[in-house]
Parts: sequence; structure tokens; C-alpha cells
Amino acid sequence: MDIGRRNNVTVTGNPKGRTVVLAHGFGCDQNMWRLTVPALVEDYRVVLFDYVGSGRSDPSAFSEERYASLEGYARDAVEVCEALDLRDAVFVGHSVSAMIGVLAADMTAERIGALVMVAPSPRYIDADGYRGGFSAQDIDELLASLESNYLGWSAAMAPVIMGSAERPELGEELKNSFCATDPDMARVFARTTFLSDSRDDLKTVGVPTLVLECAQDVIAPREVGAFVHQAIPGSKLVTLDATGHCPHLSAPEATNEALLGFLAGLR
Repeated sequence: MDIGRRNNVTVTGNPKGRTVVLAHGFGCDQNMWRLTVPALVEDYRVVLFDYVGSGRSDPSAFSEERYASLEGYARDAVEVCEALDLRDAVFVGHSVSAMIGVLAADMTAERIGALVMVAPSPRYIDADGYRGGFSAQDIDELLASLESNYLGWSAAMAPVIMGSAERPELGEELKNSFCATDPDMARVFARTTFLSDSRDDLKTVGVPTLVLECAQDVIAPREVGAFVHQAIPGSKLVTLDATGHCPHLSAPEATNEALLGFLAGLR
């Protein structure tokens, strides 16, 4: 199988630099990193890709069975790393991709040498002693709305997720990204994302890790960032002066500064 075609892999930047893999979240694609790439390309080799079912990936490669768990998406990431024969890459995952990166790093330790988790959440549903930000009823209603009227759900939720009311064009961009995704494939990814519980997987992380949280984020509240930071020994937590769940779009300067600072500190 041609992994490059399957996942619409793009490689750019400095071929002699350390490789940074940028992985998008639910309903998005690699274009969401367009404000991050320019900050990296002079010193780093940058790899972007789309998960199967997203962006310009090959839809014929989609399998509901494979992508009904985060492990299926992690296999996409691992197979991209294998196809490019990456070693000691830095995996930057936004939202659910932060947890996908944790799984991928556990699957292929020699290929992923550090993690950057942008607005991560290991579990979205509240539990005893844990605040994920949503009740089980909240998530059930969210998924029911998404499955019954995906376009309507996208129009209503995108501005809320983006959280930048003063810049409505960002919410519009996220809505368009959602709407460009096949509804059936999006339904699978949504259920896999919002019903996941990756808290125990955080214990497997043994590589340098940066946790980037936003000061205000309705999808991943501050308690979640603190939980992730505490669960990964030696991790670094940075709270960005940003609102919403997509700081690489709404606050790219602060996001890039934190990312570059972390990368510069790696051996």
C-alpha cells in the first residue's frame, strides 16, 4: 500500500533537521498547521499527513472496524513513520491526536522520541475524581446530534470549539473543515474520540513531553491539562494565553514560541 497516497503525506523543511510530525485532530486536516509550518521549516524537517477519513486521504482505505478505536489512528501514524523510516521524531498532536501520539510512541519507541500535546484530553466524560468537561449525557446528546444532522452540528459546534468570537472567520474555517469530511467517517471518528478513555495510557509515556493547554477551552478545561501533566513524569506544562481548542490557529505566535522552546531544549 502507498502510505504517502493513503494519508496524503507531505514532507517539507530542512532535510538535515530533526523531524517534527504534525498530526491534526477530529474533523480537521493537515492544513490546520499552516501557521505552524513556517516557524519550523528553516531548522526542522516537517511531516504532515491526514488520517484516513480526513482531508485528502484515500477514502477507499477507510475501515470502520479499524477506526473504531484510537489504536487504528495510531497505526496510521506509525505506518507513516515507518514509510519515511523516521527515527527519534517529535510527534505534535492536536486534541485527540495527543492521545494518538501516546499510543503511537508506545507502538514504535525508536521512531518517536518526544511528544507535544496541544489541548489534549485523555477522557472527555467526567468520572469519579476526574473532570473531563462533559457528563455522559452531554456526550450522548453531542453524538446523537452529530449523527442525525452532521452539517447542522458542524455549523453550531465549530464556533464553540474554536472559541474566538472576535474572529468569526476561524469558526467558519473549522466549520468548513468539518463539512468537508464524509459524515459517515466523521461519525466513526467522533465516537472513537469522545468515548475514549486513555488515562491509563499516559503511564506508558517515557519520552520528553510538552503539554500545551489554553487558558480557556470548553473541550479540554484546565483540570485536564493538569491531570495530563501530573500523569506524565517529567512533562512540561505551558498554559497559553489563548481561548478555544485550536491555539495553533487562534494564537499561533504563542503556540509556536512554546513549541520552538521545547524543541530547542531536546537533545
